[in-house]
Amino acid sequence: MTNNNQSPIFEGLSLEEPSLLTISFASDPTSSLGVQLSNHDNGLTNEMFLPGYASVAGVLDGNNGEKTLAQSFGVRVGDYIVAVNNEGFRRFPPDFDDDQLKDVTQGLDLITLSDDGETNGGKEKKTEEEKQLKGRVLTSKKSGEIYTKLLARIREAKQDMIKSSTNGSTPSNPLRISFERYAWDSRVHSWSRFLSARNGNVPEAMTLIQSHARWRNEFFPIDLTEPSLQALLKAHAVSEIDIASSSSSEAEEMKGGEEKAPVVYIDFAKLQSMGAESETLGNDVVKAFVVYTETLLAKNSDPRRPKTSQFVDLTGVSLKQGLNAGVLKKLYATFEPNYPETLEKMVLYPVPRIMVRAVNAMLSFVNEHTRKKFIITDDLVLVCKELGWNLKEIETCGSVNGYMKKHLKHGLSFVFD
Repeated sequence: MTNNNQSPIFEGLSLEEPSLLTISFASDPTSSLGVQLSNHDNGLTNEMFLPGYASVAGVLDGNNGEKTLAQSFGVRVGDYIVAVNNEGFRRFPPDFDDDQLKDVTQGLDLITLSDDGETNGGKEKKTEEEKQLKGRVLTSKKSGEIYTKLLARIREAKQDMIKSSTNGSTPSNPLRISFERYAWDSRVHSWSRFLSARNGNVPEAMTLIQSHARWRNEFFPIDLTEPSLQALLKAHAVSEIDIASSSSSEAEEMKGGEEKAPVVYIDFAKLQSMGAESETLGNDVVKAFVVYTETLLAKNSDPRRPKTSQFVDLTGVSLKQGLNAGVLKKLYATFEPNYPETLEKMVLYPVPRIMVRAVNAMLSFVNEHTRKKFIITDDLVLVCKELGWNLKEIETCGSVNGYMKKHLKHGLSFVFD
């Protein structure tokens, strides 16, 4: 059955254009925003591509089950404050005009319109002077000064709004906070990861991120209908295990209340049976791996620190004859320079204790920093603890492979007949 929902061409899930979001206090002048903020006015090199001086670090729950303003308007972790009452608090000018961008504000009907009531797709029409004011850039040689000014301006605007709202009437000038939302692989979010991968060396990190941009231009798009790639996807030789939306109390207990990264799953025995040494298969494995990695990273709740884990299922693989690490080398050569600091755990299972040292030796091409994230084991309890999986459910499914098939979220959407 042909999939009519998924495009047969996978373009990659990287985007530099932000979305817009506006919070208005008009409906509840005394309400708090309901977020925790991160201060990005510290003079650090990992802040150089951030559009503003404050971002959302967390969205708080309201009292007695009521939604906060942030929840009502759809604010998310990683959104950046760029203006207060149309006064810009930016690090650099916007790269796009507001009219070019999508407004993702929830409950747009709650936002007070301009006097003439004219809007453009939910966004108010602005004069050139207003556009320049909203795009205003502020700089300071003193760390923290602009962040402090931003908070002071929010407090000042809120106090003015409350004063103008008498007897419960709608305030004449309600506080409005403008946000921009960026994708996980945008320069805004990815720069700190590339910088970390090069130990804070700015020239080296810049070279790496530029190489990544060239790689994306060359690697994408991926034609998902290629017969050899479809054979790989249909066989679930590369797939996913995503338990993030599991409501099982046992699963929650296994996860320990901590959100675990979704997992890219590799059935190594199946790859070997399909001809793991084949260059075509190796290239298809990389393509499938990238499709799943991008899809799962884009779903992460925090675009600033998106994570996936990787699970190499070695069930049925004879390690005594040596592990053919050619495919893993190909994957590493793609993943390491293009998705830095996105790996949470890399698990190889089952590996008998007597073979752990030998398998480690076969993976000598992996750098020391990444190797620290590797778990090579035959202990399924440890695997479940590290990845947040449900041991009882795996036992019910009969195998990790069966567990994978139960928790497919995207796998079937990439299959075309």
